Amino acid sequence: MHHPTTVARPANQSLARVLAHAIDAGGKPRHRIASECGMHRETLLRVARGERPIGLDEAARVLAACGAPPRATMILALAGQEDLACEWMHGEMGEFLEEFFTSLPVHLQRTLGRRIEDLRPRWANGTSQLVARMLAKHIDDFANRDIAMSLSR
Repeated sequence: MHHPTTVARPANQSLARVLAHAIDAGGKPRHRIASECGMHRETLLRVARGERPIGLDEAARVLAACGAPPRATMILALAGQEDLACEWMHGEMGEFLEEFFTSLPVHLQRTLGRRIEDLRPRWANGTSQLVARMLAKHIDDFANRDIAMSLSR
């Protein structure tokens, strides 16, 4: 029998808590979610209770069956952001992050090219703040355009 290492346990427990939330909020019976994932209902319950380790492929299938964006939800859970993973998994923010996390590496590689080697880990936090501010400005600009268009009619 495989026993997860102490390093793997927190990640598995975090993922289990997020999966349990997805299953509860998914709006489907557990037996149907299990069937869609190709696992037995009891196995699904053991996974959600953190009693059985789960691979990323299995976790992705469970999340998809529950209607949650798999990559974004798992990234948030594994990054220690369980609350946000649960809050955002069934909304547009989850869908946004799914696309963002999927497309960001390609755009970084395309835009930076060889300069990607010049990136420093310490810049990540400031860059994430910059992206958040740019998104807020973008949303404000759209809202202001909508208001201006409705006033001009």
